[in-house]
Amino acid sequence: MSDEQQQQPREFEGEDLAEAVFWGVGLQRALFRDTDLTGARVFHSMLTDVDIDGIVDRLVVNGVDVTDYVNTHDAWYPLRTMLRPTDAASALAAWDQIAAEWAINCARAQRLGDVGFTESVNGEWSMRDTLRHVLFAIDKWFVLPLLGATEFSPIGLPNTGSRGFPWPGLDLSASPTTAEVLSAWEQLVARVRASFEALDMASLPAEVEVLENGQVPATECVYVVLEESFEHLRYARRDLAVLEQRAGS
Repeated sequence: MSDEQQQQPREFEGEDLAEAVFWGVGLQRALFRDTDLTGARVFHSMLTDVDIDGIVDRLVVNGVDVTDYVNTHDAWYPLRTMLRPTDAASALAAWDQIAAEWAINCARAQRLGDVGFTESVNGEWSMRDTLRHVLFAIDKWFVLPLLGATEFSPIGLPNTGSRGFPWPGLDLSASPTTAEVLSAWEQLVARVRASFEALDMASLPAEVEVLENGQVPATECVYVVLEESFEHLRYARRDLAVLEQRAGS
């Protein structure tokens, strides 16, 4: 095995490592993404320059319960805890709050003019392309599998690794205007809200077919709508702050 192969980081994706024991393991610079650490215990370990971003529900550090401190200082609490609802009312409440925060994003971007929607920060998606990606994600995980649509919005934007998939109706060459993206976004916000108003979580099928992902629990489709919208909301808010600082706003 070459030195390059030996140095290649290992990736664990979609694996069940519940109750695994890591003893004397080097986890320096490890990345845990979309990971369930419920009930995890870390002993006799070095936590230096560790950044944790997630739902905090009873976090004890060196015998000190820091949960209330963390949540009190978290600008996204309690919305962060509302992303996996168990009933329609909770799903609707979460969506309404997310939509309201996105409206704030759009208003702030509009104050910056075209730059607010089209300029990238540190190579990340612009606000316009972020909205296009959320359109795509909601189509993929909700509009097609749960609402019965057969085609994606043509202006949706998949992530780089998924652009080779034959998404029905998607136009990868599309270059929509900001006005077109905002119009599509406003229509989708209303459509999801109406769907959540009529949603009965208990009557959802056990599984549905999600293009590229195969069979997944139907409830997961609801969660993805909220989680994708929330996470990209935060990324856009982060980048807006940079653009506003550049503009002296």
